[in-house]
Order: sequence, then structure tokens, then C-alpha cells
Amino acid sequence: MIEQPDIQLDASAYDFDPSYGYSLSQLLSIVPPRPPAGYQEFWHSCYKAALAMQPQLQLYQVATTDDWRVFEISYISTDQLTIRGWLLLPTRHDVKRGFIVSHGYGGRTAPDLGLPFKDAAILFPCCRGLPMSTQTGIASDAYGHVLHGIEHKDSYILKGCIEDIWLAVSALLNFLPQLTGHLGYLGTSFGGGIGALALAFEPRIARAHLNVPSFGHHSLRMRLPTWGSAHSVQQYYLKHRKATLKVLKFYDAAIAAQFLIQPTHCACALFDPCVAPPGQFAIYNAIPGRKQLYILQAGHHDYPEQAHQQAELNAELQSFFAPLCG
Repeated sequence: MIEQPDIQLDASAYDFDPSYGYSLSQLLSIVPPRPPAGYQEFWHSCYKAALAMQPQLQLYQVATTDDWRVFEISYISTDQLTIRGWLLLPTRHDVKRGFIVSHGYGGRTAPDLGLPFKDAAILFPCCRGLPMSTQTGIASDAYGHVLHGIEHKDSYILKGCIEDIWLAVSALLNFLPQLTGHLGYLGTSFGGGIGALALAFEPRIARAHLNVPSFGHHSLRMRLPTWGSAHSVQQYYLKHRKATLKVLKFYDAAIAAQFLIQPTHCACALFDPCVAPPGQFAIYNAIPGRKQLYILQAGHHDYPEQAHQQAELNAELQSFFAPLCG
């Protein structure tokens, strides 16, 4: 049984309630939306096209630490865009598994050297338009990026970001083919939502962790006051309701989660001013197969128990991803 922690967080910095008045039982009862007509056909076609590409991974070593050899990398994604990031290879252990690690909407400026997977090859791609993969004509700030190409499902920027993840998988497996069947995914916020969207049609990832995942249940999140990229979409939605929602249905992580086949671990927050908890829990609720849930007191908000909760979550993730070594 999942129990709701007894907490009180300071919401005085916001002009709305970042818990939105939902109890844990209500959050766990949110029903995800249904897929639109043509949903699976659209994404299967996109995945097939991405899988046919050669990412042409390039890398060069830039540092060595006690645990890692650090490489800056680049590869080619769809639309012939160059995606940049980092690859960590262990210095003390053989490579037994691999991870694709995405990022929040601020992009990424360095790899995370503190992940507790010292026997893994870890690829940190930066999705198109965001640091370190800025592109001419694509806004690099969250508010502009999330609206790029939103007029049509074929041109929406999130399509390309999903394809960037698929090509990251191809790049890592081309480089280390022995990792086939031993890949995991970790994504937070933007990366959590993009992860659900990408992994719904990505059988090469064996296990996944989605942390405070975004893009869940758009028809609901458009009605909830928020900070962050969602607020930008809400402002656009007010002027283009029908057309916007038609596109967003193809980019709803709570719809994509209904197609996840890999065991999935979620960390969902009860209080979050940037990624509304109802959207996060809609994604978790939609997952049909094996899943685990860790309840965070808050997301995108500092709180006293944050370090303790992160330590607990890291311990859970070490156990959850251990089967990748088998």
C-alpha cells in the first residue's frame, strides 16, 4: 500500500497551490486520456525512419576521474542535426550495462559524475535546440523551445527530441554492441516526459526511470496554473485551443505510457509548481506492466527532506537497475 507522507510545504512563493488540492488517492485515481486516431501508426513510422539512420558517433576524451573516462560526443540525428553531449566509461570496472540519461528543460552543461552505476557506459545526449545542442532557428530557452513547430504534429520540436533519444540508443549500441539487452534510461522533468514518449516505441531499452515527468495529460495540465514551459504552452493554447490540443495529443506522455513494455520506475511529486502532479501521476497510472513508484514530497522546489529522499531514491534505483547486469 502506498501511503501519503504527512508534510506541509511553504507555498507562499506562488500565487497558486502547487499541490492543486489533490490527495495521494486522488492522484492515483487519475485516468489517462485515450490515444488519438493514427497514434501508433504515426510513431511506428517515425521510429522506423530513425532506426534506419546511422548516427555516426564521434567522441574524444576530455578528462579522467577516479571512476570515469569522460568523453565529449556528437552524433547525427534526424533532419541531419548534430546532437552533442558526453559519454562516461568506467575506469575501475568492466562495462556490464549502459544508460541513456536525459535532462531537464534547462539542457545540460556537464555530465553527472555522481550516478551510482560505476560498471556502466553512460551517454548524456542534449536534445536539439538545448544546451549543448543549440541550433540556428530554434529557441534555446524553455519558453520558446516548447512552442517551436507546435502548429503541426510533424513539425513539433518534441518529435525531433524523441528521435534524438532513439538515435542516442543507436549510437551507444553501435559503439558497444555487447550492451544489447542491457540498456536503461533515466530522465527528469523534460527528460522524464520525453522518455515516456520515446520508450513507448523503443524496445531496445530494458528498464527506465522517469523522475517528475512532464507532458502528462495535456487536456488537464492546460487548465492548471503553473510555472515553466507548461505556462508558455498554456498561453499559446488560449489563442489556438483546438489546433494545439490536436497536436499535443500525439505528445502526451500519459498516452505514450500506455504502450510501455519495459519495467518502469517513477518518482512523482505531491507538490510541484512547474510540472503539475496530476500530470505526473497520470503517466504513472497509465503504465500497464511492471512499475514502481517513489513519492517525492516536492519537485522543482527545495524542501528539508530533499537530500534524504534523494538518497532513498538512489538506493531504490540501484536495486531496480541491477538486473541490467544479468
